[in-house]
Amino acid sequence: MTDRHHLLVHGGTFAAVGDRGDISGYRGGSAPDGMFVRDARHLSRWQLTVDGAVPETLTPVADGDTAACVLVPRGGRNEPAAYTLFREQAVGDASFVESLRVTSNRPVPTTVRLAVTADADFTDQFELRSDHRTYAKAGAVRSRKVLGHGVEFSYRRGEWRSVTTVTAEPQPDAVEETGTGARRLVWTLDLPPHGTAELILRVIARPHGDKRALRVPRSPAALQEQRRAREGEFMEGVAFPSGWPELAAACARGLADLAALQVPATGPDGEELRVPAAGAPWFLTLLGRDALLTSLFALPYRPRLAAATLPALAATQATQAGADEIAQPGKIVHEVRHGELAHFGQVPYGRYYGSVDATPLFLVLLGAYTEQTGDTALAHRLEPHARAAVGWMLDHGGLTSRGYLVYRADQGGLANQNWKDSPGAICSAEGTRPNGPVTAAGAQGYAYDALRRTAWVARAVWQDGTYADLLEQAAGDLRDRFQRDFWMPEHSFPALALDGRGDRVDALASDAGHLLWSGLLDKEYGELVGRRLLEPDFFSGWGVRTLAAGQPAFHPLSYHRGSVWPHDNALIALGLARYGLHDEARAIARGLVDAAAATGHRLPEVLAGYGRDTHPEPVPYPHACVRESRSASAPLALLTAVGGV
Repeated sequence: MTDRHHLLVHGGTFAAVGDRGDISGYRGGSAPDGMFVRDARHLSRWQLTVDGAVPETLTPVADGDTAACVLVPRGGRNEPAAYTLFREQAVGDASFVESLRVTSNRPVPTTVRLAVTADADFTDQFELRSDHRTYAKAGAVRSRKVLGHGVEFSYRRGEWRSVTTVTAEPQPDAVEETGTGARRLVWTLDLPPHGTAELILRVIARPHGDKRALRVPRSPAALQEQRRAREGEFMEGVAFPSGWPELAAACARGLADLAALQVPATGPDGEELRVPAAGAPWFLTLLGRDALLTSLFALPYRPRLAAATLPALAATQATQAGADEIAQPGKIVHEVRHGELAHFGQVPYGRYYGSVDATPLFLVLLGAYTEQTGDTALAHRLEPHARAAVGWMLDHGGLTSRGYLVYRADQGGLANQNWKDSPGAICSAEGTRPNGPVTAAGAQGYAYDALRRTAWVARAVWQDGTYADLLEQAAGDLRDRFQRDFWMPEHSFPALALDGRGDRVDALASDAGHLLWSGLLDKEYGELVGRRLLEPDFFSGWGVRTLAAGQPAFHPLSYHRGSVWPHDNALIALGLARYGLHDEARAIARGLVDAAAATGHRLPEVLAGYGRDTHPEPVPYPHACVRESRSASAPLALLTAVGGV
């Protein structure tokens, strides 16, 4: 693959196309290739030829919300192109639309033969990851059917059935076999002198179980109008900071991305909801932790995200134990998947509960939403779910038996179940991994905040003072234990975690800033931590590194051991402001806003951890999500932390 990939996103649908607008059918690697809906590739090949040849690129696809390029037939300086092709593409809800306009450059009639080769392999996205795993699919059958105006591709495996339909206006002159399973739609266009012809091609995906009657706009321009209207609605009423235009631009860009990242979900009573997906390309689905943090960051500006996220997660809350899914009663889901492999249990992520922190964050958001909006109806409605979540923290989570929220590595899923969930993320300063059950520092802060906020809800809304007293006592005890067990006097800093023996995992990590956000540390410790996070080994100039430089475990291109995460820094900035460290909070905000300005005011999922003093432009992390909901909402958290100055 020599083409770059350009990502188009709309809700639960995304398409990755190359510089010419083509999809090649590439399998494997970290970058996607194709059109995906609900975890499956519904368009695996989409290649344009003109007069039997691949056209040359005059203007390649640029990054944006549509894919537009200009192409010409191959030729030379002494033989100007006979015609020019203007190609524009956009995605909608389970749909992909292309406008293909051909303009003759000659003063005489011209005939052009256009062909689009299309295919749908329905590959599950987990098969396309770079981990080289294979999955048996006994009895799977793919079929193709020519329609008067296009072609239909279908896939069946047992009760599982998916369909992709390709239609065109005007209808193709022929639909040809290719010998590979793909089909070639062919048109012969007779252009008058300097004349123009236009084709509209539409792809509609019908994933398994989707019985909606889709209305697909006729053109990419119509989809663009819908997108702009959706973004405008998302930004309506938000007061952007006039005194800091770069922060205002980052907030606006983030809200626009959040508008595109809304995916369907279902509430406890079957009601239809739209919730923030984690990120595109590979995580365009509901992830508990990501949706909760996104909703918390956006809460002062877009409380409806929380109003949808909370019931959606309540509806997927575990009610019984399940070893494969790491489910336990009361636990909030980590990841929800809708693909074929999840359906047949070949990956555990249909509903996967491998998160130690989604459950306390659920309670934090419920309490914050109730306090911020004054809406007590949701707290009443979700009271059984909230009590079950507290029950999980106290019982299965380990607060009662071990004094902390604890997790064990999941052999079939995630090794780490806090926000730093890559295999080596929890480590000592030397880089060694802890043995036995892990007690991650940040999760204890979330638990503390969850207990306090739920105590307030119990007292103010549920009118249950006895339960509130119990939770307040549990929170106070947790705070005392934590400062005793995690604080490293030799560093004046908390440990990243405790291992199975209760020994401190001594890496100096950004998770300490989450403790400021949660309010777990007393004032003296909090101020020490806050100022330490702004020292040069931690602060790169763009943000706080996940691991302080100078430790053997540090690597600037590691996912969680030296990189800079915008959402991590947003939490730190909120925590610094909570402890009165406003200059430090502004320093982080300035670094992130400057990093966003270098990339069209959009914050990526993660940045490399190189210092600004030696690298005057932020260095991208090579495998970051192009759009990520926590990063999209991070500028809103910065606005809350520091205002517009």
